[in-house]
Amino acid sequence: MNDTDVSQQIQQMVRFIRQEAEEKANEISVSAEEEFNIEKLQLVEVDKKKIRQEYERKEKQVDVRKKIEYSMQLNASRIKVLQAQDDVVNKMKESATKELLNAGRDHHVYKNLLKDLIVQGLLRLKEPAVLLRCRKDDLQLVEAVLDSAAEEYAGKANVNQPEIIVDHNIYLPSAPSHYESHEPYCSGGVVLASRDGKIVCENTLDARLDVVFRKKLPEIRKQLFGQVAV
Repeated sequence: MNDTDVSQQIQQMVRFIRQEAEEKANEISVSAEEEFNIEKLQLVEVDKKKIRQEYERKEKQVDVRKKIEYSMQLNASRIKVLQAQDDVVNKMKESATKELLNAGRDHHVYKNLLKDLIVQGLLRLKEPAVLLRCRKDDLQLVEAVLDSAAEEYAGKANVNQPEIIVDHNIYLPSAPSHYESHEPYCSGGVVLASRDGKIVCENTLDARLDVVFRKKLPEIRKQLFGQVAV
């Protein structure tokens, strides 16, 4: 084999090695690009998942805020409705309180009312002797009905007539001089107590109004506002 043949064989081997190297390099490049694309897709999917999760989290936050705001607005509306209802009820009570101030105008009617209030107080106390307080303006009317009230009580309770001691030292407050007065006042009626003061029966018109209003409040609300849920 001459030098020419050897040279040709060497060149063929070099070409073969080069071709094989190029093919291997191409395979490596293709494989690397595929791996890169796969990894890139995976990273993109991870980022997409993070973005979706973040969006869902913020969407939930917005939804929670909306629910909280709605609940707050609903509660504020309920409070306004309840306040408006309370205002109506309070105005009714104020109106009734003003009407009480007219109770003593008809002395005959008011005199009988005082007697009934005294009898009721005696029936509640069931004491052989009681202390009675009234307004100074009502003193004559009260003293005029004491005997008949004691007699009526004795008949109803089937006991002896009680001793009724009118307190001439301390009187109940007078009626207010005007409707907006903030001073203590009494629209009428009496207060009875046992001799030792341990048992007290407040049977004034104002106290009776408070008791009736408190007991009838659900019915009053139903009549005024119906079954509206607030």
